[in-house]
Amino acid sequence: MTRGFSALAVALAGGIAALGLLDNATSIAFWSLVVLVVFVCWYGLEALAAIDKPHWVGALLVPGLFGVLLVWLWQVLVVGFDIPMVLLPSPARIGHQLAANAGQLWQDFRQTFLKSVLAGFALGSAAGFIVALLVDRSPFLQRGLLPLGSLVSAIPIVGIAPIMVMWFGFDWQSKAAVIVVMTFFPMLVNTIAGLAASSDIERDLMHSYAAGYWQTLLRLRLPSALPFIFNALKINSTLAMIGGIVAEFFGTPVVGMGFRISVEIGRMNVDMVWATIAVAALAGSMFYGVLALIERGLTFWHPSYRQEQS
Repeated sequence: MTRGFSALAVALAGGIAALGLLDNATSIAFWSLVVLVVFVCWYGLEALAAIDKPHWVGALLVPGLFGVLLVWLWQVLVVGFDIPMVLLPSPARIGHQLAANAGQLWQDFRQTFLKSVLAGFALGSAAGFIVALLVDRSPFLQRGLLPLGSLVSAIPIVGIAPIMVMWFGFDWQSKAAVIVVMTFFPMLVNTIAGLAASSDIERDLMHSYAAGYWQTLLRLRLPSALPFIFNALKINSTLAMIGGIVAEFFGTPVVGMGFRISVEIGRMNVDMVWATIAVAALAGSMFYGVLALIERGLTFWHPSYRQEQS
């Protein structure tokens, strides 16, 4: 661990020095320093990634520091090669837009994520879960509904978004409806697979205890299906974010992340577009991370987690 932190400290000093020399980015010495910083930082991250305990070093610190390295490289390469802003703005310009337009970005986040994404995610996932229980109970539904659900999942967003706007209006309800369509099928398929994951021996044991259908479902099959259900929830968390933003391209009040991207790209205000993308990416990542933490707390008994702890 000491070697890793020492290497990262050296890389940090070199990275700060490189940022201070960006005005002389054409010199060989500058690019030699950039290459040296990357290699030293890579060595430090490799040393930290090899550490088993404490767990937070490999799970949180290494990915976080690697992300910082990528942002630093982004800044150095964009400024060093003088890339036009309309092609790729630097992280510094994006950060300036985040700070200067925090209020506007918050309103967009509130409209898209807190209203459309969360509502559509909850309704779509719940509907998929409930229908999966019905399908599990009825072989007729399993044979008739699954092919239909596969057909619905193959419909492109750009095809259903305008229709949902016509049905439900321009506010968040139409975006939530698009998200429901996108998130229903992943939850349906994963829940059905999870309910079938328990072994015949386990079911025979429950039968020997005179357990009925609902007792077997609640005490055996649903706990066994939890990893599959959380897998669907994590998939849906990203699908919901994408669906909510894309659906706003087809009609929305003058607020929302999709609306902001559409308007600002028309003005060639690319750094504001990237600032909106950064907010969406951060929100989606945190949403996914919260679900992963809940999954870890509820499925600690799963073999994959037991292997990590051993």
